[in-house]
Amino acid sequence: MLRFMPVGDSMTIGSAGEHTWRYRLWQHLCRTYGGPFGIVGPRETLHDKTADAPTSHAYADPDFPRGHLAGWGEGWLHMAPLIGEAVRTSRADVLLISLGLIDLGFYTNAEQTAENVRGFVAGAREANPRVRMAVLPVIPNIRAASDAPFAEQVSTFNDLLAKTFADLDEPRSPLLLASLPASYDIHSDTYDGTHPNASGEHKIAGAFAEALFQGWGLGGEYAG
Repeated sequence: MLRFMPVGDSMTIGSAGEHTWRYRLWQHLCRTYGGPFGIVGPRETLHDKTADAPTSHAYADPDFPRGHLAGWGEGWLHMAPLIGEAVRTSRADVLLISLGLIDLGFYTNAEQTAENVRGFVAGAREANPRVRMAVLPVIPNIRAASDAPFAEQVSTFNDLLAKTFADLDEPRSPLLLASLPASYDIHSDTYDGTHPNASGEHKIAGAFAEALFQGWGLGGEYAG
């Protein structure tokens, strides 16, 4: 069985009452992947905004596999030390990664964040030398739209991320850079300029689905 593990920040963990892009991608794989697969990870909860803690199980659809390694306010800096154990215990085969906004916004510059990407990849491979990783660049957000220096950092990091994944790519543990979601609009695809609404969830899931299909032949074309 192929095991997929979503890794990300607030856009990946989602909030109480949401479907999340994880759910949208799971639906897609159920329709298109021709073999057994699982969605795995050491965490299962959503973020509860009222408690400001990852304590909610109130998914919009409670019947999908909830495993992930995602957290509100967490980035490459936080996940790099955790990824080895998460891959080892979950026996993950494919990591679906959406990180970077938090790092650049609060903790590290583009170059430092790229170094944490390298540490993350090394930790994942130490746990599973054949693990595959698909990563999404930092997607459009309201801060980048209004803060020019931050937008420049996002652009620089996305360039460094592409170069880092190209440098570290190897046949037994391939790395794949997904494209930014087509026509992603912070006004129509998010509910607050950053976090995806239903439309945004589909576009993020579609970006991963397209990468998995075109890069590795997993699944098929995303139909929403």
